[in-house]
Amino acid sequence: MEFTAIDYTIFTLLLVLSLAIGLFYALSGGRQRTVQEFLLANRSMGFLPVALSLLATFQSAVAILGVPAEIYRFGTEYWFLGCSYFLGLLIPAHVFIPVFYRLQITSTYEYLELRFNKTVRVFGTVTFIFQMVIYMGVVLYAPALALNAVTGFDLWSAVLTIGLVCTLYTTLGGLKAVIWTDVFQTLVMFAGQLAVIVVGAQRVGGMARVWRLAEQEGKISGIDLNPDPYVRHTFWTLAFGGVFMMLSLYGVNQAQVQRYLSSRNERQAVLSCYAVFPCQQIVLCLSCLTGLVMFVYDREHPLVTGPVSSDQLVLYFVMDVLKDLPGLPGLFVACLFSGSLSTISSAFNSLATVTMEDLVRPHCPGLSESRATLFSKLLALGYGLLCLGMAYVSSMLGPVLQAAISIFGMVGGPLLGLFCLGMFFPCANPAGAIVGLLAGLAMAFWVGIGSLVSSMGAAGGAPAANSTARPPDGNITAALATTLLAPTAAPRSPTGLQKFYSLSYMWYSAHNSTTVIVVGLLVSLLTGPTRGAAVDPRTIYPVLPRLLCCLPPKYRQWLGCGVPFPAQDAARPELTTTEKVARVPNGVAAGCVPRDEEEQGYVRAAGPPAYALQETSF
Repeated sequence: MEFTAIDYTIFTLLLVLSLAIGLFYALSGGRQRTVQEFLLANRSMGFLPVALSLLATFQSAVAILGVPAEIYRFGTEYWFLGCSYFLGLLIPAHVFIPVFYRLQITSTYEYLELRFNKTVRVFGTVTFIFQMVIYMGVVLYAPALALNAVTGFDLWSAVLTIGLVCTLYTTLGGLKAVIWTDVFQTLVMFAGQLAVIVVGAQRVGGMARVWRLAEQEGKISGIDLNPDPYVRHTFWTLAFGGVFMMLSLYGVNQAQVQRYLSSRNERQAVLSCYAVFPCQQIVLCLSCLTGLVMFVYDREHPLVTGPVSSDQLVLYFVMDVLKDLPGLPGLFVACLFSGSLSTISSAFNSLATVTMEDLVRPHCPGLSESRATLFSKLLALGYGLLCLGMAYVSSMLGPVLQAAISIFGMVGGPLLGLFCLGMFFPCANPAGAIVGLLAGLAMAFWVGIGSLVSSMGAAGGAPAANSTARPPDGNITAALATTLLAPTAAPRSPTGLQKFYSLSYMWYSAHNSTTVIVVGLLVSLLTGPTRGAAVDPRTIYPVLPRLLCCLPPKYRQWLGCGVPFPAQDAARPELTTTEKVARVPNGVAAGCVPRDEEEQGYVRAAGPPAYALQETSF
């Protein structure tokens, strides 16, 4: 169907308002004149906008199309992923956020230098940049391609408009503009999905009838307690394998951690993690209900006659349901591209941050504040233009695009393993961290690419249970959704390496992060573990001492590998005056002193570091 003038108006309004938010923050407040303001919003944000921004960052257009397609094809088993959100957000709130926030860092990878050394920091930074640069072009291009195929919406006009608007408001308004546009775009996403569900359910007799018919057709799944990790979706795969996927996104990913660090205090950062939990559940419910309504609607009003990819079917459904309601198709397109805008703007800002803090500043220690801010803005602009270039490259990749998409998921697990190795195992040394990360990446690419090649090479065979095979119609967006929500199960049981490659994609993060930890610990023990006294206790979260808090102090000290955790055994109902040393004006961490006026951040004071412990527990 063709768009009407009202539809184009609503879509244009989304872009104009997003750009207006960027201009507002470019011309108000501090006018983005400092690195602290541009990259961290002056650490002034409340928990609610941060929570909605956390939600929007990885709620891309791929998920808006992919999850309903998953429910349409395989039923509601995927809905159990919501069980993983509890631990997947509770652990970051009480483990990762306190460590990162109290170190007063800007880039997540600064932690790696404090815990290990500068080399490990650079390895982590380069891995993250590689991951995000490949991903951001695809996440812009793929939904535009699907939209073009279904509605005739001009492909490159959409790509260029979205890319340029996103680049402008990110470059002009900094992180504060990104967060507030995320809030606006999240509301648009909710409105678009809700409109589809309400109108679609009304067209087929109400939500009660949708649920009843879906149940009759076997689309309402029960709890599958099969522990086999090679089965694509079971309760354990989704509820526990999903925890590691959530930790790789909400625990250590720079785009998310940067939002925690923009909070006005640690309590607000923790509250943002709690607040995003119900929001995630609502988003998951809306996507799953959309899939069920689409399933029933397609049974009674067939949408297409020929073969079509699942994500395109979602768009056909939306356009057919909303065709008699001017403006609502435009609202859903705005919803779809809000997902792209929020994800891409987060990528620009986080890439500018890690490049500035991890690659530029360490080599230019005399860089003035004004010049550093200018470079940060230029980096955001540069990454925006690079995103458009990657979108063009995506259009030419063909079959290789599937592997490029898969890289985003492959890299998250090893990075999670690297941070867990440093935070939970004081004996780990820099050599173990580097070798562990490389081993984790090698394992991730081996399993991921092996699964892809195996499924593509099966002549005429059905794809494996977690296959990332390219869909037969060659649609790139379908390939993207297929990577995240893999297709149908194979009719025959694989053996040998085929069995290894058929590991459920939901266990990828757990498998790869465990590889990093195991290899990192082995190498550390072989090359000489780090002595506990040499480890900065602020970079360690003492898991075993806190879980086994009933043990005598000397045993807990032994479990902590000899790391000197000050007063960890003392009951502490309130912070004492001494402990409040860490909470000095402007958020200066203990043991730090301000740089010169023209510089951003802080340097370590001479002499032994002063540590102030604030207990955090589940």
